[in-house]
Amino acid sequence: MPHLPPSADLPTHEVTNQPPDRGDLDLWAGDPALQAHAAAAGANCAHLAGFGAEMGRQEMQEAGRDADRHPPEARLFDAGGRRLDEVSYHPAYHRLMAAGIGAGYAAIAWEGRPGGQATHAAMVYLTSQIAPGVCAPMTMTHAAIPALGADTGLFETWVPKLTARVYDGAARPLARKPGATLGMAMAEKQGGSDLRGSSTRAEAEEGGAYRLTGHKWFCSAPMSDGFLTLAQARGGLSCFLVPRWLDAGRNPVRIQRLKTTLGNRANAVAEIEFHGARAFRLGEEGDGLRRATEMAQHVRLDSALASAGVMRAALDHAWHWVRHRSAFERQLSDQPLMRAVLADLVLDWEGALALGLFVAARFDEKGAEARAFVRLGAGLAKFLNNKLCPGLVCEAMECLGGTGYVEDTPLPLFYREAPFHTIWEGPGNIICLDVLAMLRREPLAGELLAQELGRTCGQDARFDAGLKAHMRRFAKLPDAAQARRYVESLATLLTAAVLIRSAPAAVAEAYVATRLEGARGRIAGSISGVDVAALLARLHHRAE
Repeated sequence: MPHLPPSADLPTHEVTNQPPDRGDLDLWAGDPALQAHAAAAGANCAHLAGFGAEMGRQEMQEAGRDADRHPPEARLFDAGGRRLDEVSYHPAYHRLMAAGIGAGYAAIAWEGRPGGQATHAAMVYLTSQIAPGVCAPMTMTHAAIPALGADTGLFETWVPKLTARVYDGAARPLARKPGATLGMAMAEKQGGSDLRGSSTRAEAEEGGAYRLTGHKWFCSAPMSDGFLTLAQARGGLSCFLVPRWLDAGRNPVRIQRLKTTLGNRANAVAEIEFHGARAFRLGEEGDGLRRATEMAQHVRLDSALASAGVMRAALDHAWHWVRHRSAFERQLSDQPLMRAVLADLVLDWEGALALGLFVAARFDEKGAEARAFVRLGAGLAKFLNNKLCPGLVCEAMECLGGTGYVEDTPLPLFYREAPFHTIWEGPGNIICLDVLAMLRREPLAGELLAQELGRTCGQDARFDAGLKAHMRRFAKLPDAAQARRYVESLATLLTAAVLIRSAPAAVAEAYVATRLEGARGRIAGSISGVDVAALLARLHHRAE
């Protein structure tokens, strides 16, 4: 039902020089950069066009804001003191989950169609612009599916429900649900990112099941129908599937509390305990870290695309503001310094989008080379995109001045959201150390990356010089203290290579000049000699 326009003629003044309400947005049609890079990655553009139009509707925008304003609540006991261990969500959360799951967010990559992984990645990017808080439960469901291949019985029981494109948030056993979701509960108090320090114990039962006893410091989406977790079995650290609900009743997964997080408020994050919870092993005993790593590479790529989506949304709102706001007798979008700031931010955003979708396309490929490259590529994309996102959102907020700092706009939501992906599934140091370890352990990954960079040589002299400088600086793999500089350099070079091959010349040339050649200060907007109008045109279909 259309909204009545607000009153601008107030008793004390007339409201002027304020941007109009956005109304419905078409997240696909209004994003030429997404269209180009999704097509280059082999994604299903027709599907993305429909999903982008649906997610951008004003109703969905409001649902995203409502889900953030009304965080979930723990319901540990009923009125009689009996344990529930449930979480209650605002209806907007369920509306958004139904939209994402129904459109195939968790399923489309595994349905056997060409470009499924790239299509999924673009859906993460689109969803993050409207409701970033609901991405985590759907991403974990998506990422857990290949891990279930370690057990045929579990795969055949769970995967049809996980890929059913039906959302059912009810608390009931899997057999009674048309669709399901999976969460993850890995980190513990004493270990954090060092999962080898897990202390949860797994005791084998007759018939192949286990009973788990222990705690988990972070359990995202605790109302999922099951969790993948790690526990110490007789044969070492192992991966388990823990059903949330059993046919006989509630599996003893006890919620201790919901954490009050800076951002990602729509998604519940809990501390839980397993009190003899029934679980089923995935893979062999002692194989837990390998199973966790298999899931992590998918989560890391989604994290990279989610950051790109948040960057896009923040920039889009900033551009809408400056196009409809005047200061000092001039429209803000015509002010040279404002244009320079936004054009500079466009390079970070489009680079993040291009890199993420390029890596996603490699996930769609088969064979040993693709498997070797994707974990490295996901790590590079996660590190660079996640690190750029908070600064970009802060600059976008500043474009709106004081209004951008007020919760009436979505900028504070994006600002709180920006650090989440930096921390989730490996903060920066962990990612950089993992990249070094991967290159030492799997030389093929480094060879493939070198080939990818080499493909671009000869197309831009400044790129060639930047690659040579990197090779001189890092003639061999660096030690841990230099890992951040090394990974940043590699990720920036790969981004530049992708843009040179798939973006307009003005974008690629500006990225190389400012990110590789050094024609840029440390602060956004401290650039010169770039085609500002062409860069701003990437925010919409025309320069405005």
